[in-house]
Amino acid sequence: MDIQFDLIYSDEKNPTDFTRNEIADFLFEHLDQFGDEKEAILKSIAYAYGDRPGQDGVVLVAHSDGAIMGAVVINDTNMEGYIPEHILVYIAVHKDARGQGLGKALMERIIKATRGDIALHVEPENPAKHLYAKYGFTNKYLEMRLNK
Repeated sequence: MDIQFDLIYSDEKNPTDFTRNEIADFLFEHLDQFGDEKEAILKSIAYAYGDRPGQDGVVLVAHSDGAIMGAVVINDTNMEGYIPEHILVYIAVHKDARGQGLGKALMERIIKATRGDIALHVEPENPAKHLYAKYGFTNKYLEMRLNK
């Protein structure tokens, strides 16, 4: 399988042949039980694309023969020095491409494409947490939320 990668920064115009909806549909389908509703995924993509002032980030799309095979969405925090500069919001690999090193390739490219620290949230039962640990992600804090 010949995989190509499109790295999309917030200040680029027409950076990929795939629409936001196609990227969101892919993530919605392939994040399995660890995903969010499509509306939330679209919001994170809009943030990464810099739709509003102060928002930016990067989206990485891996594709082959016109089909998305993997995707990553990073939102920038703009809080350098006291909060990690980036939040890895979503990363997913197509069900048919899992176990072939694509997740590793996505992680390596997104780490190289960003400067500064990267944070992410991962559920304890998510098998991807082993990939994150392999790349140096640690569990420094216990997250607590007040949902209003």
